[in-house]
Amino acid sequence: MPDNLHREVELQIPFHDVDMMEVVWHGHYCKYFEIARCALLESIDYDYRQMRDSGYFWPIIDLRLRFIKPARFGQRILVRATLTEWENRLKIDYLIRDSASGSRLCKGHSVQVAVAVQTGEMRFESPPVLFGKLGIAKP
Repeated sequence: MPDNLHREVELQIPFHDVDMMEVVWHGHYCKYFEIARCALLESIDYDYRQMRDSGYFWPIIDLRLRFIKPARFGQRILVRATLTEWENRLKIDYLIRDSASGSRLCKGHSVQVAVAVQTGEMRFESPPVLFGKLGIAKP
């Protein structure tokens, strides 16, 4: 199994992400997931432009979040993205923790599938280019 299947980013909660109670609005957690997902994809040399250039779009078809504790204005958080499935789809698990204490704030996952740019058809298995980026043989 490749050892490059996770990335963690540290963020500080900005004022424009919070409500009047200084708690992060729930929709912004998706943005934090996206920041970590992009770092993960860049680390395997297969970011969104490279995906498109390889002939595939990878739309998200499922996104789930589970809130544990609220994140607040000014708080530093760690967002970890871990690639857990890649044979037929990209499934990425996420964990958001408080940077200082390590306490869990939110967890979730996203699922993406390969769609051929030329035909718009969804693939039922991941294309060979993904396996090459991961440095593993296609099953």
